[in-house]
Amino acid sequence: MKVVLAYSGGLDTSIIIPWLKENYENCEVIAMAADVGQGEELSPLREKAIKSGASKIYIEDLKEEFVKEAVFPLIKAGALYEGKYLLGTSIARPIIAKRLVEIAEKENADAICHGCTGKGNDQVRFELTIMALNPKLKIIAPWRDWNIKSREEAIDYANSKGIPIPVTKERSYSMDRNLLHLSHEGQDLEDPWNEKKDNLLMICKTPEQAPDKPEYVEIEFEKGIPVKLNGEELDAVDLLTKLNEIGARNAVGITDMVENRLVGMKSRGVYETPGGTILMNAHKELEEICLDRNTSHFKEIVANKFAELAYDGNWYTPLMDSIMAFVNETQRTVSGTVVMKLYKGNCVVAKKKSPYSLHDIDIATFGEDEVYDQKDSQGFIKLFGLPLKVRAMKINDYKEKLIKN
Repeated sequence: MKVVLAYSGGLDTSIIIPWLKENYENCEVIAMAADVGQGEELSPLREKAIKSGASKIYIEDLKEEFVKEAVFPLIKAGALYEGKYLLGTSIARPIIAKRLVEIAEKENADAICHGCTGKGNDQVRFELTIMALNPKLKIIAPWRDWNIKSREEAIDYANSKGIPIPVTKERSYSMDRNLLHLSHEGQDLEDPWNEKKDNLLMICKTPEQAPDKPEYVEIEFEKGIPVKLNGEELDAVDLLTKLNEIGARNAVGITDMVENRLVGMKSRGVYETPGGTILMNAHKELEEICLDRNTSHFKEIVANKFAELAYDGNWYTPLMDSIMAFVNETQRTVSGTVVMKLYKGNCVVAKKKSPYSLHDIDIATFGEDEVYDQKDSQGFIKLFGLPLKVRAMKINDYKEKLIKN
C-alpha cells in the first residue's frame, strides 16, 4: 500500500509515519510538506521524515498559489466567518489538499493521510477537497482510528519512538501558521474566562508594546487586488509579508473569539492576522466609494456565504465558483488608493481615492450647489412612503368602523 501523508513535522504528523507502517502491511509512506509561509525552516523536515520511516518527501512551495488563489479572493469577497475570523487556516487547506491529490496521482498512491483530529474542521476541508478532485483515493485519518486520546499521549508516543517534536506538555497549544495568520487553540484558552497571556502572541506586539505614534500605510488596488505598498510595486507574497511586519509592530490583527465549528461544538481560538486585517479593512474602504448601494448590500450577503463555504471546506464546488465569478465582476471598478492609520491595534482609514469613485463632492456637499434640487426630495418621500400612508389610512378606517358599530 502506498500512502501520501500531509506532513508538517509537527506533533501529529510526526507520529503518523511510524503508526502507518505499524498498522498497514507493507505500507510505503510518502510525505508532502506544503510551504504556505509558515516561516519555519522546512529543509530539516526532509531528514526528519526519512528517519521517521518515510520513503521520500516532497517539499512544495505553495506561497504564491496560496496568496493569489486563496488570500486575494478572500479579500475581494470581504469574507469574515462570524464577523471576526479571516479564515487563515480554512483557505489554506484546499490549496494543500489539491497538491496532495496531484502528488498521489503522480506516485500512483492508494490513499492520502492527514493528521487532523476528529473534533476539528480541517478533517472536513481536506477530505472534501480530495473527494472533489479524485474520489477514487482512499482517505486515512489516524485520529479517528488509533488509541491515542490526547496531545499528552501523542507526546509520549513520539518520545517512545525517539521522534523529536516541536512541543512540550507545558506548552502544547495547537497552532497553525501561514502567510495570512497564526492560530492558537487549546490549553488555558479552552476556558473563555481565562484571559489570553501576553506571551501567547508570536507575531504581533500587544497594544501596550506597540509604538506611541501612529503609522500610515498606503495600499493601491487594481480590480480589488493589492498591487502597491507605500508606492512600491510588489509581488503578492512580498506585499503580504511586508504588511504582516507593519501590522504586527502596531498590534493590528489580534482576534480572540469563540467560534461555531462545523462539527457542532464551540471552540475558542486566538488569531494573529496583521497583514490580512489591513488589507481587508482597506479593501472595504475602497469599495465604499466604488460600489453602488444595491451591489454593495447584496455583496455583504454573498460574503457571508463565501465565508461559510470556505470555513466548511466547500472550496472546489459549483456554488463557490459561481460566487467567485460574481465577486470578480464587482471588482472591475474597485481600483484606487487607500491610506490606513495604524495605532496600538487600531486600523482605520485616513483617506482614499479612486478614478471610479461614485462619491461626487458637488452632489454630496452641504453647501450651495446647482446639481441637486432639494425640492425633488418631497415627491420622492411621498412615493417612498406611500405604502405606509395607505396602510395607516386603512387601519384608521377600520378603527372608525369598529367605533360606529
